[in-house]
Amino acid sequence: MDPAFVAWLIAVSIGAGALGGALGMASGIFIVPILTMFGHLDIHAAIIVSIVSVIACSSGSAAPFLENGMTNIRLAIVLEVATTFGALTGLLLIGVLPVSLLYLLFSVVLGASAWQMNTRRVDTFTGVEDSNPRDCGSRLRLHSSYSDANLRGEVAYRVQRLPLGFALMYGAGLLSALLGIGSGVLKIPAMDAALRLPIKVSSATSNFMIGVTAAATGVAYYTRGDIDAAVAGPVALGSVIGSLIGGRILISVSGAKLRLLFVIALIGLAIQMALSALGIHVWGKPS
Repeated sequence: MDPAFVAWLIAVSIGAGALGGALGMASGIFIVPILTMFGHLDIHAAIIVSIVSVIACSSGSAAPFLENGMTNIRLAIVLEVATTFGALTGLLLIGVLPVSLLYLLFSVVLGASAWQMNTRRVDTFTGVEDSNPRDCGSRLRLHSSYSDANLRGEVAYRVQRLPLGFALMYGAGLLSALLGIGSGVLKIPAMDAALRLPIKVSSATSNFMIGVTAAATGVAYYTRGDIDAAVAGPVALGSVIGSLIGGRILISVSGAKLRLLFVIALIGLAIQMALSALGIHVWGKPS
């Protein structure tokens, strides 16, 4: 392979990994359009490579997130059950609903999520509020805290309205399976709106959940021999480096700035999905 192309793959993967790691969406959502538009890869090959980049991005940013206590592993395991069931349901419903309708629905959901996250601009988590000790979060011991460099202290939070969050995670898995896209972009707004988590906790926990899901998918592609190691290798390397940078950004940046960046990403994706609903495929239409 051309050394210049390898260097380009590593460079763009570092950028995508840094942005994805900071937002908690991993790098796959940015890798696919980059590889198809500028790398001239087939969109199916780009999607498979992006799964490898997601695994690398999630693994690379895991250490700093865990060190600061931002990743709520117990909550991630609980929510991943709902996402998995939603994905399985989506696989059974493929072909039942028109794809254009699904894209339109997804665009509306993204737009509503962006509006909701923009209205909730400030994270005011300075302590643990009183709540029913018999609620779902308390029973499952999901409440936790993390160290925030901006606030220079420990930030405690409670996991609220877990049944609603479980239902939204099911919907995220359902839509992601029907459209063949990652569900991270829906997981963070769901945790933000339903569970009332700090944006940093939502991003870090989503990043962990995405990695678990992508690892299972990646193994399936690997056993089938669908992964192009010549492309996936440089992308994985760049994603690991980028995710380490993104992890540091997430730890150091304020919650308000992170929320604004995520809202911008949601609006951009909502526009892309609306265009897809109209038959305009910005990154190329899968064959």
